[in-house]
Amino acid sequence: MSGLRRRPLRFLVIILVFCPALLLARNPIEDIAVDRVDLIELNHCYDDHGWLVFEQIIFYEWSAHISHYNVKDWRSLKVVSQLPRWDAKRAMYIATWHDGKVIRTVTAPSFRESWTQYDPELIERRYLPRQLRSLLKKTPFKLRND
Repeated sequence: MSGLRRRPLRFLVIILVFCPALLLARNPIEDIAVDRVDLIELNHCYDDHGWLVFEQIIFYEWSAHISHYNVKDWRSLKVVSQLPRWDAKRAMYIATWHDGKVIRTVTAPSFRESWTQYDPELIERRYLPRQLRSLLKKTPFKLRND
């Protein structure tokens, strides 16, 4: 009879010892750089001969003051995971990828795709110079091995 009483007690001790360790070992949501923008653009830039020069993702914020989308930041398209996907439950576009050593998630209610022979991000510098932009969040946590 005493053996039966000890088993639940042992189980409880194991739970109390290992659960906090498991909770600390998890990757908390704060380890992800999360940004919200008003528009995400996938831009394909071509030269005069129709050859693809580069592809980029541009993140915009709406300025009600000038009724214009201002570039917040941009990233060169390197991996397919950078492409935003529609999340019907949240009713927004979501892009999640490894941005260097950071896991980054950017959400937006709108998305557009463009094919140009110029760099829209360069043109947008006329409206808001790079040094005045509110960039995507920096690393929200201290990186190891730096």
